This record gives sequence, C-alpha cells and structure tokens, in this order.
Amino acid sequence: MGILIVTGTGTGIGKTVVTAAIAATALAAGSRVAVVKPAQTGVTDGEAGDVAEIRRLAGEELSGVELTRYPEPLAPATAARRAGLPFLRMERAAAAVRALGRDHDLVLVEGAGGILVPFDYEGTTLADLARLLEAPVVNVVTAGLGTLNATALTAEALRHRGLECPGIVVGSFPADPGLAERCNLTELPAAAGAPLLGVVPAGAGRLAPPRFRAAAPGWLAPRLPGTRVPWPPGPRS
Repeated sequence: MGILIVTGTGTGIGKTVVTAAIAATALAAGSRVAVVKPAQTGVTDGEAGDVAEIRRLAGEELSGVELTRYPEPLAPATAARRAGLPFLRMERAAAAVRALGRDHDLVLVEGAGGILVPFDYEGTTLADLARLLEAPVVNVVTAGLGTLNATALTAEALRHRGLECPGIVVGSFPADPGLAERCNLTELPAAAGAPLLGVVPAGAGRLAPPRFRAAAPGWLAPRLPGTRVPWPPGPRS
C-alpha cells in the first residue's frame, strides 16, 4: 500500500481511531505497518499521544514515530511559537516517512486538524508533505449536518494541489442516526468526488483492543484493506 496520509475536515472527528482501524486491518492482513504523527499538539512530555493510542488499539507490533510535540492544543505553527520551539520542516518529515517506508509495507501519516492547518508561519501544511511524498490522502469526515460542505471544501483543496484522494471515511457514525446522517452516507461520495471507504461507529475507540482489532476490517472497504462492501449503502431516494 505504500504511504497513506490521513487528514480530516476538522479536529476531534476520529482521525486517530480511523488511523488505528486502518493499521489494525493491515496488520491482520500480514502487512508491516508504521504510523507517523508529524506534529502532536496538546500533550506534554510524559503523556501518551496519538501514536500511543493507535498502538494500543491496533497492536504493539505497530511501529510508531512522533516527530515533534507541542504542549498546547493549538495549530502546530501557533503551538510551536507559543512554546518557543522550532517549527517542523516538511523535508525532515518526508525523510522520516520515506525511511520507514523502506522497512514497512504501509506507512500511515496522521495529520493535525485539517489538510491546510499551518505547521509554520510560511504557510506550510500537510498538503505540502503529501506533495513531497507523492502520497494519496484519505479524508476523515463527520456524519451530520455541515459535513457535505466541509467535505467538498477539503476535496477542492486536494484537487487544486494535484493530490489524489482515494476516498473518505466517516470517523464516528452514531448508533441511532438521524435523517441527516442516514442521507449523508449516500451524499458524501458526490461531495468528495471520491468513494466512501469506511464508516467507523461512534465509540469505537473505547472498545477493548482485541474487540477493536476484530471489528476494524468490517468498518473499512477492501482498499483500506477491509472487508465491508458495497458502498454507498443504497440508492438515492
């Protein structure tokens, strides 16, 4: 599978759990998997970050690398400035990802926030890292009202930069969905200009790791590489 960037339409929408689900599914298929967090924000030294959470859910055999860490829960550029720490340079991040790619079948790169969140005051973003790596970008989206607009905006940003988006994943789908959530499962592929590759249930990250690993393939389409088909779930009505 190579290198896969995981971004989202915002923060707190399930990118970490989706990354863990992809990692768990690929590990179960026999792949050697690594995950990279270019910039971890909102976590101080000694606290577990997203890489640790992904390894907890997906399996300790997963390789994990966090390139930089800033204590305040802000955009990486702002968090770095306020902490008096250096910005993360994307050339360094790309080199780290490529190095892992030599020893792994799949390297997952989980961004911070959305695709255009700044990593420095020159306006460098996760999109720039994706371009350096020539890597596809999976977009994690929400299920409810407002998701079609946010999904379409992210898709437009990716297309404008010549980045491939193989598909989208709903990061947290409610157990009792309303009308908007049910309709959006059908409408999201049109907004994204890309297929729906996964629907992760709300609360998946609270499952015990063995249950998470057993369930993860059923949340994802074969390209990720899960077992759930087909999508979208039904015709427009």
